[in-house]
Amino acid sequence: MKAMILAAGRGERMRPLTDTTPKPLLPVAGKPLLTYHLERLARAGITEVVINHAWLGAQIPAALGNGERWGLSLRYSDEGDQALETGGGIHKALPLLGDAPFLLLNGDIFCQLEWPTLPSLADGDLAHLYLVPNPAHNPEGDFALAEGRVGVDGPQRLTYGGIALFHPALFAACQSGHFSLVPLLKDAMAQGRVSGSRYDGLWCDVGTPQRLQQLERQLDGV
Repeated sequence: MKAMILAAGRGERMRPLTDTTPKPLLPVAGKPLLTYHLERLARAGITEVVINHAWLGAQIPAALGNGERWGLSLRYSDEGDQALETGGGIHKALPLLGDAPFLLLNGDIFCQLEWPTLPSLADGDLAHLYLVPNPAHNPEGDFALAEGRVGVDGPQRLTYGGIALFHPALFAACQSGHFSLVPLLKDAMAQGRVSGSRYDGLWCDVGTPQRLQQLERQLDGV
């Protein structure tokens, strides 16, 4: 299985830190945020990883190289100066990802999830999402999880954790350009083709300097 890390966002809410550094390269407890993802992917046995980039994007391959220090093979999807959003970025990278399901990680999250076994998609499913308890900045959640299936509405609403398994067929009807992943997921949910898991461990959407500071305090206590 291959993996993709989304690392192309501008990080407006993280300014001024992101005026000179891409958000996924910001240090967390002494290491770039992206490094934690690469270490966990390597431990899970995933060796081929695609990373997209846009804002200050040349810094990312300059910092990570070809991935050999982690036992990985890294390839990069350059989106130029303007990020293609989540859906558009994944669609552009599909030639690097192949025809099989792939693991997707948001580059601006911190998560201690380890994979003793990697998820798999049931026949006909297009996605498997990892959902987390709703953080303070997203109290209403994103999607509902019930008996391993994910829908738009339901009593147990949770937050999409920025970790998922996707089948390339999710993007079969898409055209190149800027577009969000969310409408594709909602369409797949309406068809009953999205499964999910709940993760209750340490997770953080590192979206603001305040959250970054909070995460570092949490890690100091681990």
